[in-house]
Amino acid sequence: MPDADSVEPGAVRVPWSIPRGLIVLLATASMVISIAGMKVFASIIGPVFLALMLTVAVQPIQSYLRRRGWPAWLGMLVALIAAYAIVVGLLAVLVVSVAQLATELPDYSTRFDDLLGGLRSTLSGWGVGRDQIHDLLSGLSFQQLLSVLESTLRGLTGVLSNLAFVLALLLFMAFDGMSIGRRIEIVDQVRPDIAYALGSFASGTRQYLLVSTVFGLIVAVADGLALWWLGVPLPLLWAVLSFITNFIPNIGFVVGLVPPALLALLEGGPRLMIWVIVVYCVINFVIQSIIQPKYVGDAVGLSVTVTFLSLIFWTWVLGALGALLAIPLTLLVRALLLDIDPTTRWVSALISSAPGPVGGNSTGAVSASPESGEPSTARRAIP
Repeated sequence: MPDADSVEPGAVRVPWSIPRGLIVLLATASMVISIAGMKVFASIIGPVFLALMLTVAVQPIQSYLRRRGWPAWLGMLVALIAAYAIVVGLLAVLVVSVAQLATELPDYSTRFDDLLGGLRSTLSGWGVGRDQIHDLLSGLSFQQLLSVLESTLRGLTGVLSNLAFVLALLLFMAFDGMSIGRRIEIVDQVRPDIAYALGSFASGTRQYLLVSTVFGLIVAVADGLALWWLGVPLPLLWAVLSFITNFIPNIGFVVGLVPPALLALLEGGPRLMIWVIVVYCVINFVIQSIIQPKYVGDAVGLSVTVTFLSLIFWTWVLGALGALLAIPLTLLVRALLLDIDPTTRWVSALISSAPGPVGGNSTGAVSASPESGEPSTARRAIP
């Protein structure tokens, strides 16, 4: 009887492999566990990634000053000051403006009651019964209006609430940033595909932040001037709100519109609120929903559908901070799961806004590095 390990001449041994269905099942289970872990540690992951994003954003300052002959520590200090100025400056404006809003809001209680009284009279003149009017307006109160404004602004200030942790992380990451160029060069020599993935994430994040910042400043200035001209209180606060919500894809326009529209309703009645809505639709909708997505899509290589789904997903996982960091987080996931492996980069063609050649060689081919034996791409993005 032939031995079990013997192979007849000419026979081909079929290598054992895991069934594809089992691989999909294991990958799905791992994904569920990872997402659950991120939700549990959302309070840590959010600030850490915010600090990482700010570090990536100001890293070109260090590189530029190094090329100009400045000492590495001085370039690090300038970049760190720039990052601190962004965080502390935005938080200071928000705190002062929210304090002013909290001081002024109690004065609008009487105006809100007058508006409700006028609305009841209007509905009664249209033939609506008293009981129907009561059922329709019973859910409206000044306290509910305050809760809407408070929840919106609380979520906004909560983004930067863990200030000490973020500032400490920025300091440590800035120190590491002094040698990041050399580290990436070493990684590129040993694992070029990893260097390519990290570089694509860094460059995509910088392009996204640049485009969003430019459009955010345009929208903020236009909104602030328009609200000031219309006589809406606290135009600076709503301008800052427009700037920050500009980093929220797809629905940032709506989030930035609700508070000033409600305050305009209390200040000048329905007519002023309608004017605020019209101004925001003309300025914010055109810029944020029509013009900006084209440039953002070209900068980060994500389709509109993927952008919207990433907003929903990261908001669910990390809360309000996830909404602001949805695009950079998606870029990081794409880099770690797709760009890092030449055999999976074809997926980028399915999720990108303008599909082009697969990362690496122009034909998508992968060549072997003679030094390391690892796949080597012809095009690498080094931060």
